[in-house]
Amino acid sequence: MRTPFLRIAKDGTVVDPKRFTGPGGAGAEIGDQVSSEAVLRLFADGSTVVLQGLHRLWPPVIEFADQLAADLGHPTQVNAYITPPSSRGFSPHYDVHDVFVLQVAGEKHWRIHAPVLRDPLRSQPWTDRAPEVAAAAEAEPVVDAVLRPGDALYLPRGYLHSATALGEISAHLTIGIHPVTRWAAAESALDLVRTLAADDPELRGSLPLGLDLADPDTVREDVTAVLAGLREWLDRVDPADVADRLRAGTWAQVRPEPVRPLAQSAAAAALTVDAVLRLRNRLRCSLTDAPDGGLLLIGGRRTHSFPAEARPALTALLSAGELTVADLPGTDDGGRLAMARRLVVDGITTVPGAEDGSAHRHDGDRGNAAGTGR
Repeated sequence: MRTPFLRIAKDGTVVDPKRFTGPGGAGAEIGDQVSSEAVLRLFADGSTVVLQGLHRLWPPVIEFADQLAADLGHPTQVNAYITPPSSRGFSPHYDVHDVFVLQVAGEKHWRIHAPVLRDPLRSQPWTDRAPEVAAAAEAEPVVDAVLRPGDALYLPRGYLHSATALGEISAHLTIGIHPVTRWAAAESALDLVRTLAADDPELRGSLPLGLDLADPDTVREDVTAVLAGLREWLDRVDPADVADRLRAGTWAQVRPEPVRPLAQSAAAAALTVDAVLRLRNRLRCSLTDAPDGGLLLIGGRRTHSFPAEARPALTALLSAGELTVADLPGTDDGGRLAMARRLVVDGITTVPGAEDGSAHRHDGDRGNAAGTGR
């Protein structure tokens, strides 16, 4: 394991990673690898161990976090916090995302205080308001409770919190919900205005020669004209374009299931019309028209160009989630195989069973394709 998939904290202070990392021996000299004996010493001395990114590492948690993200419509993450008896890892603070706490083992005493900043953005971390946070944490808590295995706690973003393990080792999961905010929509709209307004010759013009930027009055007229121009451009922005940018930014935060490169490459090369294609789990996909008359398949962080005649096949695949190559409509077998190979190599679909040689399904089974449309 390497950092930052593991952090350590004690009494409100994050431990310098150099205290528990180092090279891994011959052929593994990378210096940020976790030293198990160093973690042992720090944990025995009262430090909390934080396992970060379990939604990318542990299969049951991967599935849980993905389903939760699908239900909520917002990206998720999962960390684990393991705290020695009678110890506290972090001082009172707030998170810039919503959190569900799931107590797994032991008991932990939680103290929750009202926000010093309601609904903070990612650009507004608690460290920017450390004195306010410390003062607010001295007040009467709004929640003062002990969590035991099986208990859950919801923390809206901005609420101050701290927790102390009681008489034994305590472990809990935090499920972070990264909200798609109205501010993110505003940022997407401003990004569109910046792109569109770059074509405005008035806005591209230079400010007067000899201006004194220390005197706001010398540029007031120009700034007023700029603001008026931006308002005009903002009125031209299509809300659908803003929503599309918001979608792209959100989808980019969701990691689809990994592929097995060697097995899938071999499967793509050996495809037949009886082979099954399955959309990758957790790959968010949509189809849209390209400016040149073609078709764009948006899959997670990437956009793939296809000819317009590929629409029936791609629409059918996105709707069903799983099809045989022969079931792709709108083209002949040669076209189907060429498209199928590209879909596999581009990481849009996988060939189930490619690892064990069972990558084909009998004709009689074609009707059983899972309806996992995106």
